[in-house]
Amino acid sequence: MSNAANPSPPTVWPGPDGQPVSCREKLKVLAENHAEASQVLRDVFEDAVLMGVDEAAMRRILHGLLDSLPSPRLPAPPARPPLPGGAA
Repeated sequence: MSNAANPSPPTVWPGPDGQPVSCREKLKVLAENHAEASQVLRDVFEDAVLMGVDEAAMRRILHGLLDSLPSPRLPAPPARPPLPGGAA
């Protein structure tokens, strides 16, 4: 069942090669993650709007948050060498 308050996960989750992810366990995790993210985003959005944030501005802010997420496939930046004397 899908509606604006509880959107269904995508019917197809495309892999990097364009082929759909087909492993049942992965599909189960993806569906659970979709439900959790949907609920958290809904809560954040509703809280902001009810506290006086403009709806369109909050949508832009949430889009910006998603756009700023680093790819887990990219290598991590190199670790900084320790400072002399062991200071952090």
